This record gives sequence, structure tokens and C-alpha cells, in this order.
Amino acid sequence: MSRKLIGLFLFVVFGLAKLPVEDRVLGSLREQNLVEAPLNLELRESIGQMGFAASLGGLRSLVASITYLQAYVAFEDVDWGRVDSLMTLTTRLQPHEPEYWGDASWHMAYNAASNYMNNPDLRFAIRNKLFRDYIQRGIDILDEGLLYLPNNPQLLTRLGDIYRDRQVDHRKAAYCYLTAAAHGAKDYYKRMGAYQLVLLDDRDSWEKAYAILKKDYDEHKSVYERKDMARSSVMRDLPILEQRLNIPADKRIKPVVPLYLIK
Repeated sequence: MSRKLIGLFLFVVFGLAKLPVEDRVLGSLREQNLVEAPLNLELRESIGQMGFAASLGGLRSLVASITYLQAYVAFEDVDWGRVDSLMTLTTRLQPHEPEYWGDASWHMAYNAASNYMNNPDLRFAIRNKLFRDYIQRGIDILDEGLLYLPNNPQLLTRLGDIYRDRQVDHRKAAYCYLTAAAHGAKDYYKRMGAYQLVLLDDRDSWEKAYAILKKDYDEHKSVYERKDMARSSVMRDLPILEQRLNIPADKRIKPVVPLYLIK
């Protein structure tokens, strides 16, 4: 065998041998968000030849910015299908950017849903179905975003808002707010989770809400004792929980003003 053939043979053998190692390293880098995953065929077709070429050249962030701006134009044109498609492209291009997931969900669960519900040209049954469908679409977007960004507080609080305001699911809203608070969201989201638990009808939820609100009250007692705090949510819900849980009288908070004066 000639030297050239031997050299070619060794080159191929070593190349094949190192492929599994390179694949493991590349996979590890993608898991750490240090390298973006390759675009799938569907996405390549959606962004067009120029967009795909730009993404290959390391300009995925730029292409995502362009599709995001196009989505805003579609929003101004009240073209909800195009908004959804373009925001889907944006999140696919930059799946680790929470702002894109949040805005995509907001367009669907709030803007599109409300637009259809308030459309007088549609029958009520159709309006109601579209309203619910687009709210669910907003939830699905955030659920998908959380696959890329597990326990992201920004996405969790947005999801909590939808469950609280649009689906009126207090248990799921509470879970989202409390999970967000446990993963870096501002402290008041813990109280927001407690307020949702108060609206449920089981003792476990009330006990959890009471523990959260009583702890907050004890830590900021001087603030809650001011008269201007009489109508605060904490001062509203704690007496309710104390009564439900039969908290002894000497352990209860003292209302800033008599309860009968709080209307």
C-alpha cells in the first residue's frame, strides 16, 4: 500500500474515532447555552435563504431582532396569525431570551384574545372560543419557553398573571408566583401567591397563605400598623385566614382601624 493511501486511511480512522468525542463536547456546550442548536429544516424554510445564511454566519440575534420587529408591524395590522408565526421564528432563533417568549405570550393571551372577544362582527360563541383558544396559546408559549429556561422567574410570573387574570385558576397562579419567588423573583410575588391561595377552599392552602402573610407582617409590622395600610391586601387577608384557621385571639393581628369601618 502506498504512503498516500496509508495516510488517507489513518486520516479517516482518526476522524471517525474522534466524532463521538466531538459530539459529546458539542452537546455539553449546547446544554450550557454556549453554542446554539442547529436550525431545523422547517425554520430554515420560514426565514428564507438570506435569513438562514445570516444565521449561519453567527447573526441569529440580528435575524431574531428583524423577525421581532416584523411581528410588531403585524400586531399594528391586527394580523394575529402572522404575529404568532413571526414570534415563533423569533423564539426559535433566540430560545434563551425570556423577553421574546414573554412578548409572544402577551400578544396571544392578551392582545389577540381581547381583540376577538370585543369583535362585534363575530357571534358570541365564536368570540368566546377564540378568546379561550388564544389564552391557551399564550400559556403554551410560556410552557415551551420554560423548557428552554426552566424555573425562569420572568416567564413564571407572566404565566401566573395569565392564570390569575385570564383563566382565573388560582391554584396554578399561586404555584407560578411562589415558584418564581423561590427562583429569584421579587419578594412581593410570594405575597401574590399567598393572595391566590386565600381564594381556594382547602385548609392546606389557607395554612400556607397564612404562614407567608404572617411572616411578612411580623417582618414589617411597623409598616402595616400605619393607618394608610388598613386596606392593604395583607391586612385584608390575614383576618380572614385567622378566622378560617381558628387562630387564638391573642395570636391574631390587631386591625389598624375597626373592621366595621373598612368598607
